Amino acid sequence: MDRAALLGLSRLCALWAALLALFPCGAQGNWMWLGIASFGVPEKLGCANLPLNSRQKELCKRKPYLLPSIREGARLGVQECRSQFRHERWDCRVAAAPSAASPLFGYELSSGTKETAFIYAVMAAGLVHAVTRSCSAGNMTECSCDTTLQNGGSASEGWHWGGCSDDVQYGMWFSRKFLDFPIRNTTGRESKVLLAMNLHNNEAGRQVTEWADQLFTLPSTLTDVSPAASPDNLLICSAILWRRKEAVLTSLAVAKLMSVDCRCHGVSGSCAVKTCWKTMSSFEKIGHFLKDKYEHSVQVSDKIKRKMRRREKDQRKVPIRKEDLLYIHKSPNYCVEDKKIGIPGTQGRECNRTSEGAGGCNLLCCGRGYNTHVVRHVERCECKFIWCCYVRCRRCESMTDVHTCK
Repeated sequence: MDRAALLGLSRLCALWAALLALFPCGAQGNWMWLGIASFGVPEKLGCANLPLNSRQKELCKRKPYLLPSIREGARLGVQECRSQFRHERWDCRVAAAPSAASPLFGYELSSGTKETAFIYAVMAAGLVHAVTRSCSAGNMTECSCDTTLQNGGSASEGWHWGGCSDDVQYGMWFSRKFLDFPIRNTTGRESKVLLAMNLHNNEAGRQVTEWADQLFTLPSTLTDVSPAASPDNLLICSAILWRRKEAVLTSLAVAKLMSVDCRCHGVSGSCAVKTCWKTMSSFEKIGHFLKDKYEHSVQVSDKIKRKMRRREKDQRKVPIRKEDLLYIHKSPNYCVEDKKIGIPGTQGRECNRTSEGAGGCNLLCCGRGYNTHVVRHVERCECKFIWCCYVRCRRCESMTDVHTCK
């Protein structure tokens, strides 16, 4: 065997070793593992070797060019979950290393709690966001910019649609095809209730982006655009008008999830004409909105009749809205360690002694108190370039109080 063949064989073995380490057999069907995969690894392994269920693998094989977007969507969801809950008792911790015995998010992924609801919603939203961004970037032939806005505008008011507006419809379609598993294919009452809950929360996550696309209209005037603005400045106009009655209660929150970007044109920065396009907001804003829905999530009955119902009988006449996050079971006590279900507790977590919020020592430590120790930091400072040719720095020390839960 020649040297090139041996080198190729060694690389193949290394790739399979990475596959087995990253995606154990027990993780099959759990696409969320892609959120912690190294850049480029899923693409090298291919659809058949990834932790996808049979329907997802088939869809992936038909559309392999979407694999980078699937990985990016999972990464966005995992990253935003950890960011939103970094100061909470449940900190959206993911497995340090893949395990055949548990999914990426461990117990929370199948517990039917508020945490389960947030995970499914943010992961579905991440997939829509990533696929839509890829469409707008021109990475796929099946989708592109929102063409319905081209050649529109108001000449009398000095603006017109142009650029590349984000079109979320393809991302919505793909997210549904990739994530939503039919309830009729499951057995057992509890499994059907949990699946129905997960399907609803998937859609709630997608609604964040869909509303912004469907409910948006341009305001009658753009008087908030400064006439003296530079042609190179991007002006963001908040302009969402509601067309659905049920969305009124959350209008202020959703209004932040879509914006119009405008670029000025004119002599000497006069902004005589403006080219505008719709754009999705950052995924961080979507995460904040979903966190608010998590705080106001709705507990539903663990029995399904014709549709999901609120658990409290006196509240059952209140309709469940599409944007509501649903849960079945109350959250466990995240204050203390529970090895059986993989809860680490908050002992040893760093807290903020002066904060009254979720990350404050009083709440995070669950009333147990905290320890304080001094950490010594040593770093280079006051660096100067000396001719020629080296950098001279001072050695600076500082002391910081660090508080950790007892």
